[in-house]
Amino acid sequence: MAHLARREHSRTELARKLAPHAPDPDALDAVLEGLAREGLLSDQRFIESLVRRRGARYGVRRLEQELAEHRLAGEVSAEPLAEFRRAEPELAWQAWERRFGAPPADLAERARQQRFLMARGFGADAVASVFRRLRALPEASAAERSAGATPD
Repeated sequence: MAHLARREHSRTELARKLAPHAPDPDALDAVLEGLAREGLLSDQRFIESLVRRRGARYGVRRLEQELAEHRLAGEVSAEPLAEFRRAEPELAWQAWERRFGAPPADLAERARQQRFLMARGFGADAVASVFRRLRALPEASAAERSAGATPD
């Protein structure tokens, strides 16, 4: 119960944490079934929690990878990720702003910024939208932003 009191857990994650304390795998399965039956353990709530916690920093691909690690990359995760997928370009922009805040000075810097976003799990479309948005900025405000930016 202490694990569930702190945050939502997936069934796989909780089983892994409780396995050393269980007398046998059947007893562990019975405990997990009981928790699920009483509504204390829910993979759907875990998915929603993961999307809320990680969504501001990471893209859909990274979230899908984490769900796969919890053996939840299937039908149960489709709805929360679909909503997140629609917001991904804006979230990529916010992640770019937090990290860089200034347009790239050259192609090498642009590539570095793109790699950062891709490593965070943002899809190619979301990354491209960030750089389309940068091109749409007026030149005067872009120059002001790059002059006021602090280096990494």
